[in-house]
Amino acid sequence: MTRWEPGARERLVLAAVDLFTEQGYDATTVAQIAERAGVTKSTFFRHFADKRELLVAGQDTLGQLLADGIAEAPGDASPLEAVAAGLERASSAMGPTNRDLGPRLKAAVAASAELQERDALKSVGLAAAMTTALVARGVPDPAAHLAGELGVLAFKRGYAEWSEGDRDADDQLAPYALAALAELRAASISLG
Repeated sequence: MTRWEPGARERLVLAAVDLFTEQGYDATTVAQIAERAGVTKSTFFRHFADKRELLVAGQDTLGQLLADGIAEAPGDASPLEAVAAGLERASSAMGPTNRDLGPRLKAAVAASAELQERDALKSVGLAAAMTTALVARGVPDPAAHLAGELGVLAFKRGYAEWSEGDRDADDQLAPYALAALAELRAASISLG
């Protein structure tokens, strides 16, 4: 095992998701993940506190990208227009690896109650990042919370559709996330 080979963090995530899908979350050990990724256990623990943390790898970065996009939206942007800017910014960081990971990650999460809990916490964290960014723009708290939650739903719906779509297509995530946000906006209006 090469100690300093680049991309260890990404390889660990991919190895973990594959193992969680193949044999289940509970049956997968840190040693197996490290071996599959071609690193040592100590390298694993330099990147992650435990195997649960693999599911939220990149959450802080994603939350920051969403918040940065919201902060950089034009001053006269509505809360949902600012969320759309955040979705575009975050989507720009998603590439082929993220797209390929989607269906495998979905299967792994569906098979584990612990991973479902972790995924729910990830959603809460992303909504909080967007809400905080919206409040910093002067959006009133209830509207900021609602827009942040809609942003998370749009991101998740868009990501699911994009990652389950045509692998040979060279399309990006942003149009999927923005279309999901538009659908959710229309659905919220229909609630009356």
